[in-house]
Amino acid sequence: MPIINEKSEKFLFSYIDNPSPTGHEVEGQKIWLDYIKPYIDEWELDHYGTLYAVINPGMEFKVVIEGHSDEISWIVNYITDDGFIHVIRNGGTDQSIAPSKRVNIHTPKGIVKGIFGWPAIHTRKGNDSNLAATVENIFLDIGAKDKEEVEELGVHVGCVAVYEDGLTKLNNKFYVGRALDNRMGGFCIAEVARLIKENGIKLPFSLYIVNSVQEEIGMRGAEMIANTIKPNIAIVTDVTHDTHTPLLKAKEQGSVKCGLGPVLCYAPAVHSILQSLVVSVAEEQKIPFQRLAASRSTGTDTDAFAYSNGGVPSVLISLPLRYMHTTVETAQIEDVENVILLIYNCLLKIQPDMKLKYF
Repeated sequence: MPIINEKSEKFLFSYIDNPSPTGHEVEGQKIWLDYIKPYIDEWELDHYGTLYAVINPGMEFKVVIEGHSDEISWIVNYITDDGFIHVIRNGGTDQSIAPSKRVNIHTPKGIVKGIFGWPAIHTRKGNDSNLAATVENIFLDIGAKDKEEVEELGVHVGCVAVYEDGLTKLNNKFYVGRALDNRMGGFCIAEVARLIKENGIKLPFSLYIVNSVQEEIGMRGAEMIANTIKPNIAIVTDVTHDTHTPLLKAKEQGSVKCGLGPVLCYAPAVHSILQSLVVSVAEEQKIPFQRLAASRSTGTDTDAFAYSNGGVPSVLISLPLRYMHTTVETAQIEDVENVILLIYNCLLKIQPDMKLKYF
């Protein structure tokens, strides 16, 4: 039976389509909270916007399941006298896909529509014939005649611009859109909360469902909230690269493929005993999974939780994703459901008295 139902998919489309750029995640958090409220006992919001919901509060043993809510974007950095707008990255934004993209610029006066302009191929001669997009040469056009009109519209240095592209389906097997990294993780942990409520599960610990902010600029939201909650265990979900698409090298980056299940990362921050539990649950429940190695950090919020509070046993369960940090990030629906199932079933196995020290 499918895990994702009509109501939850409606939430997913609303949640993905809503802009939540790093540092400005509030509207997305409102959508997430509105959906998850029927399945939780209480919730809190920290000063920078990380939202966490709690099931079975007040227990001494605390378990976190976490995703991050922010997405990459652009920040207005300079406005020319002619009314063109130059930008800098807000997170790991890829300038090579920017030319000809539409954006929404978030201003104090509301949304201002803009486009990334680009010179026509007919005008590019000689060394400019293969002109490549760089952060230095891309620019936004909002149809203003000069800098004064740009500012009259409400656009100023520091405003954030987000691509317009929304969520669609591909071949009825894949979700495609911007911000699957990692609002899809926020969706997965919300669905876990739904399953716990609908199945009448009574957990022997407090479960914190955490939707962190500011992951795309260095895991800052997770760093803050880990010190607030002080959990005993953290299960983090994020995305990882499908390395079987053209131009990627599986031998160098590890073999991961959409449709083959969640990805378990092996890295110093990943706690071996907790990882063994996840593997045993996947095998017992016949949930397909893949393995990936990271030589140093995982590059995800796992690191922030693992190295907080004197060390928190943490694991990372990742969703295979094609075309990360583009407007056509692509994830297989079956993989999304298996991430949800794996996290849910792992929670059913966790006990406050479980052995987490190596000896």
